[in-house]
Amino acid sequence: MSLKLVAVTACISGVAHTYMAAERLEKLSAQEKWQVKVETQGALGIENSLSESDIAQADIVLLVTEIQLENRERFSHSRCVQTGMHTFLRTPEKVMAAVKKIATSPQGTQIVLP
Repeated sequence: MSLKLVAVTACISGVAHTYMAAERLEKLSAQEKWQVKVETQGALGIENSLSESDIAQADIVLLVTEIQLENRERFSHSRCVQTGMHTFLRTPEKVMAAVKKIATSPQGTQIVLP
């Protein structure tokens, strides 16, 4: 199954974990042969910002965050998996399984992993 993902990573300090999660997601997506674009919201502000077109073309949105995201409402009509930074970094396979599961769900479906 070839998927197109967009993601946002953001941690409280906005430094190490934000970028670690982005890098891990890029590697996992490459292993699955999925396309991914990752926006980071960190100490340097928003980097690699997702456009309306990026979001509209994505099969799934993955939000890996410990803080309130800026512009969260842009994902309200998308299939969305939301999880905490520590869950993603410790058990990425659980998060990727949720991404695969939601792929066949209707738009607007949300999965929140603790």
